[in-house]
Amino acid sequence: MSDRIDNVSVGKKANVFFDGKCVSHSVYFPDGSRKTVGVVLPNSKLTFNVSTPELMEISGGSCKVKIAGEAGFKNYPEGASFKVAANSSFDIHTGTDAAHYVCSFG
Repeated sequence: MSDRIDNVSVGKKANVFFDGKCVSHSVYFPDGSRKTVGVVLPNSKLTFNVSTPELMEISGGSCKVKIAGEAGFKNYPEGASFKVAANSSFDIHTGTDAAHYVCSFG
């Protein structure tokens, strides 16, 4: 996984969730698509509800994730990814390190 995204525009205003425990910026591509690049801070336990399908790529750190309907949490280290279906949710837990991510929609 590359550490950069080329030929894009970046939103100036941060997307701040859960009192700042998760912060991201939107990245806009020439074809009109959008991704977010963000971080979930250490020692966070968050639940995200999604309306469109999402692909979450862990670009740094690690986390544990439980997708709605799955039996339990799975570990996702740097370089791993997971998909969440539309109109679903996932729980994400971080340990002593932050989890950095890139989220693709659709």
